Amino acid sequence: MVDQGSATIRIAAPPAKVMAVIADVEAYPEWSSGIKSVTVDEAGDDGRPATATFVLDAGVLQDTYTLAYDWSGEDRVDWNLVKGKALKSQVGSYTLEADGDETSVTYRLSVELNIPMLGMFKRKAEKMIMDTALKGLKKRVEG
Repeated sequence: MVDQGSATIRIAAPPAKVMAVIADVEAYPEWSSGIKSVTVDEAGDDGRPATATFVLDAGVLQDTYTLAYDWSGEDRVDWNLVKGKALKSQVGSYTLEADGDETSVTYRLSVELNIPMLGMFKRKAEKMIMDTALKGLKKRVEG
């Protein structure tokens, strides 16, 4: 079984504004470190990405991988790995919950690599990815 990590952050904006930033995957390189480029391969009926290909350069981990998305309004987006080289599996989600003038955003992520990695290093890498993504998202939405 693959371990799943999660982290939560509060963002001073309504869910629709937060989800608009999340859905703009081609802008990720501007606020998410390690992501060098993103191309939307296919858009869904709502105009949001159905599949997108990412180029990742996170030092020791470099990959080009494709994710498939499942959007649930302004409340949630789930994704999973379609194909990758270094990545064997990636399953993740953002869940948004309105709280007054703010939004609570929970990021869940599990990653399996095609290269061997000790469990504690993998968990540390997942935590770093989640923390970086949430802090970048907060800065992008509030900035």
